[in-house]
Amino acid sequence: MTKLKSPFQKITDDRKFIIDCYVEMLSRINEPKIIELIKNDPKNLSIEENDEIPSEKVIQSLSIYFQLMTLVEENAATQYRRKTENQLNIDSTRGSWAEAFKIWKEQGISEDEMLKTIASTHVIPVLTAHPTEAKRVTVIEIHRELYLLLVQKENTALSKIELFENKEKIICLLERWWRTGEIYLEKPDITDERSNVIYYLSKVFPAVLEKSDQQLKSSWIEMGLNPNKIKNPDVYPSITFGSWVGGDRDGHPLVTPNITQDTLLLHRQTALFLLKSQLLTLASRLSVSAINNPIPFVLTNAIEKKATILGAAGQNSIKRNPYEPWRQYVSLILVQLKNTVSDKTSDSQSYYKSSAALQEDLKFLREVLVDNGLKGLADDLLFPIERAVKCFGFHLAKLDIRQNSTFHDKAISQILKSNGETDYDFENWEEEKRVAFLNKTLQSHSLITDVTVSYGPEADNVLDCYRVVRQHINQYGAEGIGSFIVSMTRSLSDLLVVYLLMRETQLLNTKIRVVPLLETIEDLHNGPEILEAFLQNTITKQRTAQLDNKQEVMLGYSDSNKDGGTIASKWNLYKAEKALSAVGRKNGIDIFFFHGTGGTISRGGGKYHRFLESMPTNTVNGTIKLTVQGETMAQLFGNPLTATYNLNALASGVAKQTILSKENTDEASFPIEIMEFLSQKSCEHYKDLIETPGFIDFYGKATCIDVLEKSKIGSRPARRTGTRTLNDLRAIPWVFSWNLSRITITGWYGLGEALKKLKEERPADFITFKNNVENWTFLKFLMIQTETNLILSNKEMMNLYANLDENEAERKLFMDKILTDYHNGFSIIEELFDEPASKRRGGQYDNLEWRNEKLKVLHKLHLKYLTQWRNIADENSIEKNKLLTKLLSIVNSISSGLKNTG
Repeated sequence: MTKLKSPFQKITDDRKFIIDCYVEMLSRINEPKIIELIKNDPKNLSIEENDEIPSEKVIQSLSIYFQLMTLVEENAATQYRRKTENQLNIDSTRGSWAEAFKIWKEQGISEDEMLKTIASTHVIPVLTAHPTEAKRVTVIEIHRELYLLLVQKENTALSKIELFENKEKIICLLERWWRTGEIYLEKPDITDERSNVIYYLSKVFPAVLEKSDQQLKSSWIEMGLNPNKIKNPDVYPSITFGSWVGGDRDGHPLVTPNITQDTLLLHRQTALFLLKSQLLTLASRLSVSAINNPIPFVLTNAIEKKATILGAAGQNSIKRNPYEPWRQYVSLILVQLKNTVSDKTSDSQSYYKSSAALQEDLKFLREVLVDNGLKGLADDLLFPIERAVKCFGFHLAKLDIRQNSTFHDKAISQILKSNGETDYDFENWEEEKRVAFLNKTLQSHSLITDVTVSYGPEADNVLDCYRVVRQHINQYGAEGIGSFIVSMTRSLSDLLVVYLLMRETQLLNTKIRVVPLLETIEDLHNGPEILEAFLQNTITKQRTAQLDNKQEVMLGYSDSNKDGGTIASKWNLYKAEKALSAVGRKNGIDIFFFHGTGGTISRGGGKYHRFLESMPTNTVNGTIKLTVQGETMAQLFGNPLTATYNLNALASGVAKQTILSKENTDEASFPIEIMEFLSQKSCEHYKDLIETPGFIDFYGKATCIDVLEKSKIGSRPARRTGTRTLNDLRAIPWVFSWNLSRITITGWYGLGEALKKLKEERPADFITFKNNVENWTFLKFLMIQTETNLILSNKEMMNLYANLDENEAERKLFMDKILTDYHNGFSIIEELFDEPASKRRGGQYDNLEWRNEKLKVLHKLHLKYLTQWRNIADENSIEKNKLLTKLLSIVNSISSGLKNTG
């Protein structure tokens, strides 16, 4: 077997090339001091005190430097996967379809069973806004252009002149980037965030979907499977998208009913124009002549029928191509779609009521092509548009509506009070009383609300939102509506309240799912009981059939992490998935999970194939839904090849888990009880830290959480209600603030102490645990994730940020705790794997080596301006606002350097 060369030399060469381009650009625009910073190791430079280089230029230059390093690393990873496939085997790429096919063939899975599994696979990435992402769409597009130039440079057939031209284009692009500026200097609003999401949905994912399908088909054929079985779009995985921007109103007062209404319409318009563009391409290419090819009667008949329905516009469209009936048919589809876009025709047959009708027309065209020997044209030209219609429909992405259970409770109290009820304090009723009231009211045929009455801010907001949804469904159908998600679901009544509100707005008979979001460790523990009661509810049973006997359950990674630390969070999520799935099976319902993951390790981040492999068996029922948040969007899907790899890793991972669930995997052999011990001890140690008097004060000083609370990053407030407590703080800024200080405790704190106790108190169990690290995918993924965050920490920077707390005793108390656990975690994980992280994790250490010294420059600037900003008492002063903008730029630059921060 050919030995594959290490990727490190290539990455090094590529880094040097891009730095050379960057330096050349800086030279042309006369920035010699910045060149010194980029070219030289800045460890001996006191740049934060050097007035020769304005801090704004230092921040911008290093931010671009870090992003260039990331682009090079992404390209190197893609090229390494390509070389792996060429020099070894196509199935050697982890997370690929080829890997899945190899495994299935070895297991003796038949081709028909494979296809059945693939066709039943449903992947739903849900795009969300993110408080740590402030990049403009313009810069995202520059990233894409630059990445494509780096890919073009890989072409070994390029001449010296062509390579020179490629480099010149890169240098010019870097100047455009430098002069553009890359972040929002004003606080982005929801429309900015929505534009960002729609950019990905309309400009990025259509091309990625096509490339993903091509790779699936090629892998199938390359692995020696029957090529004729993989040509039909119906056997491909279902890939659809969701969005929260414009629908997620949990603690976000700016998401009004009007915003939701506008978002739904904008999604629809974008989807229709996307499909129109693809159909125009199809019409231009489907140039089959009737002179050289016999015309099927069914096609002639269909053309006449559709042209008659479409009237003058239909007749005019077919006159343009008199000897090309296939093109005529597509032209008629375009007329019908244009009528759908204009939304002005009253003739129900002259426009498409839903994307399903368009799918039927395209399916008919496929059958005509295939039946008349034009199968190659169907595969090449028609397949992409068929897949696009299935993926994006007329809605682009399903808009989820999320709201907090407390908000709903206030709404019900306001309604009861307005209706003259004396006992209207629904928020404080006992659960039994709440459930009894809700069931009785739901059984009644009388509404308790009136569209002409104002009940109060919460009630009016939620009712108006639901009415907007109802109005959209009446006009356009329910394709674009996602789930109604209840944040902080604590009990059955939290879900029944949504049923009541849906009943009041005529939504109970729709296919909208009511979804519990289980966030804290206590909620995860209580989740199975809540779900059991919900599935047993009369209305749930009545709605089950129209919801395909499936129930969505959302799992929150962030709050459970903030609540009990990363080990307890991950273990309780694992147990909850098993228990919730068992409740579903008991009730004859397929449970599928919506994973509320983020980019960081502590918020469920990590490589998709490892994430899916770590799932408990029998918990992935062919479907996975998961959030893709701000900075993660750019990292995972910002360029076409990386995006294709990640989308395939998701889909193939779900398919592999579906097959795996049909085997009887013996999880009893895993060290479940030992994991329970670790979870308990790590949680106790974590809670001891956050409950120690003075912790919130230390946290507030040693991190920039106060800046994040007032920053211009994202449209959403950092706290749900504005109360300055740990419970009220959103989990994203909690993680982000610690990571920016390099005190990355959210990714590992508690593990070191728990492993130490296991080793000292139960040495035999420690050996058992060690022996299972490589065998149990969940355990290996957990240890790798934790170690990743330990590596991301930096002891020198930790201490510098801790020094912001001038209370020496307080600072020493907390840093002793943190550093002790840090060292214990590192050393014992090394013992578990019998090798130091520096040898096993060469890639991560290599990436940090090219970043650390320059990151220190930014950290020191961050500390300098953070101190100045805090010392200005006048909150509204011009100087304080200027410093806030500068701090925002530094935060983004550090975030670019660390890659996974929020």
